[in-house]
Amino acid sequence: MKAKYVRPGLEKRALVVRLRKIKGQIEGIEKMMEADADCSDVLMQVVSARRALKSFSEEVLESHLHTCIESAASPSEGRANLRSLLTVLERYVA
Repeated sequence: MKAKYVRPGLEKRALVVRLRKIKGQIEGIEKMMEADADCSDVLMQVVSARRALKSFSEEVLESHLHTCIESAASPSEGRANLRSLLTVLERYVA
C-alpha cells in the first residue's frame, strides 16, 4: 500500500485554488461553444487552459520529486515511488 502524502495547508490550498481557476477556464470554453463563439477565440482559451494545467502538473511533479522520492523513508520506498512516477510520466508524455 502506498504511503499517503498529506500536503501542508498552504500548499494544498494554493493547488486547489489553481484547479478552480482551470475549472473556470474549462467552463468558459463550454459556454463559448454553446454560444457558437469564433473558433479562434475558443482555441485560444483551450491553449490557455492547457498551459494552466501543464503548469499545475509541473508543480505537483516537483513536489512529488522532493517529498516522495528525495525524502523517502528508505531507499526501497524511494525506488518504489520512482517506479510509480515513471509509469505516470510515460502516460503524461504520450
